[in-house]
Amino acid sequence: MNNLDALRNDCIIKQKRGLHFIFTSVIIWIGILLVNLSSMPLLTKNLFTFMCTALLLPIAFLMSKLLKIDFQNKDNPLTVLGVLLSSNQILYLLIAMWIYSAIPNKMVMVIAIVFGAHLLPYSWLYKSKSYLIFSIVISFLALFIGLMSSSVVLASLMIIIELVFGFTLILENKRKIEVPMND
Repeated sequence: MNNLDALRNDCIIKQKRGLHFIFTSVIIWIGILLVNLSSMPLLTKNLFTFMCTALLLPIAFLMSKLLKIDFQNKDNPLTVLGVLLSSNQILYLLIAMWIYSAIPNKMVMVIAIVFGAHLLPYSWLYKSKSYLIFSIVISFLALFIGLMSSSVVLASLMIIIELVFGFTLILENKRKIEVPMND
């Protein structure tokens, strides 16, 4: 068990609890907000919203360089688990693709819910209460705000939430990592 904890600690240290992805999501949500503020037809906005999400990996890679984070952490087998945890989001986006034409004015809401929900397993990988709390808060808040308000309001809220989330991760990263004692 100590080996598993050591691998998790290695992910936490080298990948700074995925901080580069969370700050990249701020940029993505700014893009989504700008798209939704435009006067384009709704289906065109939705297409450009999808295009914004496609920028996640290249921007996260650049962000990792800027923040001095090991993007791949190839020496750690749990990195493959991290990639798998993210890959499920791609499958959930199939729902958003259906929403694209079936209920186009709710696509941004569905993307926000999918984003929030996919964060949950990272609470285990990164030993992070922030991931646990924000995965739940984002999912339910996106549903509530998405049903009651516009995509512009939701995208604006997501920017704020992601900034707060990012700063809570900075605080978590400053705390000393607990190393389990050998039995």
